[in-house]
Amino acid sequence: MAVAAASTADLPRLGIVMMLGAWLLFAAVDTGAKWLAVAGIPAFQLAFMRYASHFVISVAMIARGGLTADRFQTDHLWQVITRSLLLVSATLSNFYALQFLPLTVVSAIMFSSPVIVCFLSIWLLKEQVGFWRWSAILLGFVGVLIVVRPFGSVFHPAMLLIIYNATALAFYSIMTRKLAGIVAVDTMQFYMGAVGTFVLLPLALWTWTQPDTLWGVIVLFGLGVFGWAGHQLLTNAHRFGTANQLMPFTYSFLIYVAIFGYVLFGTVPDFWTIMGALVIMGAGLIIWKREQS
Repeated sequence: MAVAAASTADLPRLGIVMMLGAWLLFAAVDTGAKWLAVAGIPAFQLAFMRYASHFVISVAMIARGGLTADRFQTDHLWQVITRSLLLVSATLSNFYALQFLPLTVVSAIMFSSPVIVCFLSIWLLKEQVGFWRWSAILLGFVGVLIVVRPFGSVFHPAMLLIIYNATALAFYSIMTRKLAGIVAVDTMQFYMGAVGTFVLLPLALWTWTQPDTLWGVIVLFGLGVFGWAGHQLLTNAHRFGTANQLMPFTYSFLIYVAIFGYVLFGTVPDFWTIMGALVIMGAGLIIWKREQS
């Protein structure tokens, strides 16, 4: 009984480790995409490879139970496709913006997504939002303004793409919440890969640029492999820990990209980027804390 109790107590820790691993993989995807974008690989090609590899792996996972038509069917097809299009468009805007912006700036703005989810849930999910959540929404907006500095010399139009990215991710999160439990995870993974692959294929072929080195080819294929693995870890993490236990560890992504950005590109976030990221994190943590009560 003592052993069983100990193993049960370790489950949330396992979920936390998986969450940290998932965001490490997502940071590796963004870092690899930026490295390839700086080397001249077009965003359409990067996004296509992100989903093509994902698609192949998803088909293989579903095929374990047999490749019959019913394995790919869902009664919520258009909702699943819409969810996939939101993520694909967010990925494309993210990869394009990475050509011009530091990883830390991109990730800081992107993490305003939970604040946008809270704002949208008022109308889309009919949730009640009290004083503290409204305060967090306003705080998150201020944090984005600190990072973006729309009237300063550091502003770049690509920042608008990351604001779209955060908004699309917010709609994606809301749709995921509504589809969870009624559509299998493998099915959603399959359609996400399929939509990304076939929507982006003609654009990728039109702009295709072959990497100059073998390492570039490996990183290009790794975008999809790491992305798929990250989503698998993220999904499985919630089997061992609750959302309330795991959510604060999503901000490990900001630490990962800061380290990768410094090591690979020599970029150090400036004071205002750090302050804006902290404000956005604070807003997200306020919303997380209120959802526990």
